Amino acid sequence: MLARVKSGALQGVDAFIVEVEVDLAFGATAFITVGLPEIAVKESIFRVKAAVKNSGYPFPSGRVTINLAPADVRKDGTGFDLPAALGILCAQGIVPQDGLEKHLLFGELSLDGRLKPTRGVLSMALAARDAGLALVIPPANVREAGVVAGLDLYPVETLSQVVEFLSGRLNLLPAPPPPPEVQNPEPRFEVDFREVRGQEPVKRALLVAAAGGHNVLMVGPPGAGKTMLAQRLPSILPPLSFEEALETSKIYSIIGRLPAGQALITARPFRSPHHTISDAGLIGGGTTPRPGEVSLAHHGVLFLDELPEFRRSTLEVLRQPLEEGRVTISRALTSLTYPGRFMLVAAMNPCPCGFFGDPRQPCSCTPKQIHQYRAKISGPLLDRIDIQIQVPAVKFQDLADQESGDSSPALRDRVVRTREIQGRRFAKSSGVFANAHMTPRMLRQHCPLDQASQRLLEAAMERLGFSARAFHRILKIARTIADLEAAPALAPAYVAEAIQYRTMDRNLSLVTNYAAKETSVKYLRELIEPYRK
Repeated sequence: MLARVKSGALQGVDAFIVEVEVDLAFGATAFITVGLPEIAVKESIFRVKAAVKNSGYPFPSGRVTINLAPADVRKDGTGFDLPAALGILCAQGIVPQDGLEKHLLFGELSLDGRLKPTRGVLSMALAARDAGLALVIPPANVREAGVVAGLDLYPVETLSQVVEFLSGRLNLLPAPPPPPEVQNPEPRFEVDFREVRGQEPVKRALLVAAAGGHNVLMVGPPGAGKTMLAQRLPSILPPLSFEEALETSKIYSIIGRLPAGQALITARPFRSPHHTISDAGLIGGGTTPRPGEVSLAHHGVLFLDELPEFRRSTLEVLRQPLEEGRVTISRALTSLTYPGRFMLVAAMNPCPCGFFGDPRQPCSCTPKQIHQYRAKISGPLLDRIDIQIQVPAVKFQDLADQESGDSSPALRDRVVRTREIQGRRFAKSSGVFANAHMTPRMLRQHCPLDQASQRLLEAAMERLGFSARAFHRILKIARTIADLEAAPALAPAYVAEAIQYRTMDRNLSLVTNYAAKETSVKYLRELIEPYRK
C-alpha cells in the first residue's frame, strides 16, 4: 500500500519538485514524517487527519509513513497538507495513482477540508511548468499563478473536489489567465517632483540616477528636503518589465506579502527600514532564513535615512548585494541565495548637529565629533555609492516660488526613453537592465573614451585619489548622462558631470583639514570648468 504524489518545496526564491511517498502498514497507530521536515510540516498530521475525516473519507488506523524526497533538503510550509492527504487516500485505493502522475498538488487544508491560500505559489507554478505538470492549488492563489504562461492551472475549493477531479468523476477546465490590466496595472503616485521647491542640481542628479539605476548619497542639513526627494524617486522610475515584475513578485510570494487580488508586483518597491533594524532584518536570515529588506527592494529603491545612525556592522552587510546584486545566506545544512539588485538611496547630515558648512547656522560640533560621526560609514561602502551630492538648505525665494522644475511624468518619460536605449544595448545580456549593472568587460565595449575625456579623467584620478572602482562608476554615470542626451559616444562634458558626482568621498575624508578641502574643491572647479556646457 504505497502511493506517490508530486508536490513542491521552496529553496530561496525558487521551487523544486518534491515526491511525497505515503506508505500504510499494519501495527500500532503512528504517523511519521521523514525527509527533513520543519515543524509546520510535522504538524500537518493533525490538519490532514481532521480534513480527511470531515470530508467523509476513512483515515487508516495503522502506521502511516510519509517520506519527502529528496530527503536531504529541508522542507517548510503548509503546502504539503494536500499532497499528504491525497497520498493517504491513494494508498487506501480511493484515488487512482494514474490521476496523480501528471499533477502537482500544493495547498494548506483547513479542518473541514477546505483549501486555504499558501505562500510561494508563484515559484511553484514556474516549477510545475518546467516539469510539464498541471498545478492544483487553492482558488485564492489562482491569480498569482495565472501569470505563468503555458501552465494548466486547476483551482479547487475542497479536498473532496480534488478527489472527484483526480478520480475522473468531475470535469474541471483549466483556469483562464488573468487579463493584462490585472497582471500589469499602471502604478499610480500621489507625489510629484514639482512639490519639491528648489534643489534643481539635486533633481538633476536623481534624474541621472533613475535613468541608469545608480546608487545615491545625499548629504545636507535638516529640513533641506532629502527625505522628500527620496520618496519621490519611484515616481520617475520606469515601469517594471514583465521579467523584473516576475522576479520581484516571487520574493513577496514566498513570504506571503503579495497584495491581495494582485497577480504581480507592478510598482517598483520602495523600502525604508528604521535605523534600529538588525543585520538579519536588512540582509535576510534568521533561524528559518527569510528575505530581508535588501531583497524586498529588488528592482526598486532601498532608502536609508540618517545613514550614520545605522550600526556599522549592519551597513557593512550591504557590500555584497551592492556589488553582486544578490545575497547569500549560509547555514550549517544549507546555503540560500536571494536576489538583491536595488537602488540604494541614502541620506545623512554632514555632522551630528546637522549644520556643518551651513552659511546661516553655526555648527556646534568639534572636529572629533564630526570625524566619529562620519567614520560610521566605511570607505569601501562609500566607494560603492555612485552619486554623492550635497543638498543645501532651501532659500526663501525657492520656497515662495509656485513653480519648481519638471513634473514627475515629464521626468519619467525621459527616464523611460533612456532605459529603452539601455534595453537595446543589453538585450543579449541576461540580468543586466541598466548602466549601473555593467561589468568591466561591458564598460570596455560601451564606454570608450576619446583623448580629451581620457586626459580629464586621468587628471581627476591622480589629483583626487579615486579608486579603480570609482573609475568604473564614473564611466557608468557618464554613459547614463550620454544616454539622456541620446549621444552615441562619451564626451568630456558628460565625464566632467560624472566626476562632480564622485567628489563627496573626498570631502568627507577632509572634514578636519579645511585647507586641503578648499584646495581640492578649487582644483576640481578649475579642472572641469572648460568642459561644462
